[in-house]
Amino acid sequence: MTDDWVTIAGIVFGFLPLAIWLYLLLGRDWFWQLNERDTRGEPPAPARWPSVVAVVPARNEADVIQHSIASLLAQEYGGDLRVILVDDQSDDGTGDLARALASDRLTVIGGAPRPPGWTGKLWAMKQGCDHAAGISPEFLWFTDADIAHSPDNLSRLVARAQSGDKALVSLMARLSCRTAAEHFLVPAFVFFFEMLFPFGAVNDPARPIAAAAGGCMLARKSALDAAGGIEAIRHNIIDDCALARAMKAQGPIWLGLTDRAVSLRPYERLSEIRHMVSRSAYAQLDFSPLLLIGTLLGLGVVYVAPVMTALFAWEIPQLAGWTAWIIMALMFQPILRFYRLSPLWGIALPLIGIFYAGFTFDSALQHWLGRGGMWKGRAQAMENIRSEKA
Repeated sequence: MTDDWVTIAGIVFGFLPLAIWLYLLLGRDWFWQLNERDTRGEPPAPARWPSVVAVVPARNEADVIQHSIASLLAQEYGGDLRVILVDDQSDDGTGDLARALASDRLTVIGGAPRPPGWTGKLWAMKQGCDHAAGISPEFLWFTDADIAHSPDNLSRLVARAQSGDKALVSLMARLSCRTAAEHFLVPAFVFFFEMLFPFGAVNDPARPIAAAAGGCMLARKSALDAAGGIEAIRHNIIDDCALARAMKAQGPIWLGLTDRAVSLRPYERLSEIRHMVSRSAYAQLDFSPLLLIGTLLGLGVVYVAPVMTALFAWEIPQLAGWTAWIIMALMFQPILRFYRLSPLWGIALPLIGIFYAGFTFDSALQHWLGRGGMWKGRAQAMENIRSEKA
């Protein structure tokens, strides 16, 4: 009987993780190769440059706001571009710092109090869209207040949107990756996001999967209106992917990795990255305890089991463990190269996976304590669930 249990354990903890990693290697749209980038297959410039309004929600962004807004005003764009900053009740002078840029293309509006059932960011975006209605733009460019753009970014976004009449074009901005905490966790954040939402599948009109990166999203206004506007997703914590789902129902969407949009927000400590992940991880699981348990068990099988069998099993199960560990380390290499980090970080992916499992549990814990969806001092998740049920 003991030998039977050893055999079963060897199969479960040796071969099951290997089978999962072989599937991720070969059967998940080759997500790990990072083929979907804005520098590949760049479309030609359109015959006419459509009008664009950039909508920037901002709450307490004094340290970065002038840099990010200046990058929008410096866009080398052939059409009409206006910028609307929605100062969401900041108390650090964000709005005044933006106004000091003194551009006739920039409008700074003070945000109204957030109504029940809205997340703070989406309510700010809604107010920006309402203000933009008087300009009647053909595109709305949603970009975060801590993102800086290269001067050609909008032109390339519009060219891609006009090619194939896309409803939404989004870019995964290059995140800050200078501190030890960032080296440890930031590349994996992008890796896990692409694993969950393979960009190739997102960009295939025939596939239902949809995702976007909220730091840089160019939305065709007619498609956004047909989708019900920002109101249609007002309660969503993971607002970018919710918008992508709504927009893909209206037409093709595209998501890619970029160097043309860069995050200005550093993460100097592990706790800051934990907060970033914990804000939305439990929402991704639909606030389900059963899905949480399944996810944590699954992460244990995928990341912990290969290491345990590689180090402590024997014969064929040990070989399976080492093979799974090597596969995941190799799959991690393209994103490490993108962030110019040592390939040796690939060996640490199991440990990184354990940290993200901890962040996921922390996200659920924060939700149970009434602090779910914390953004700029606001706990929004529980309120929005109550509003949705009502």
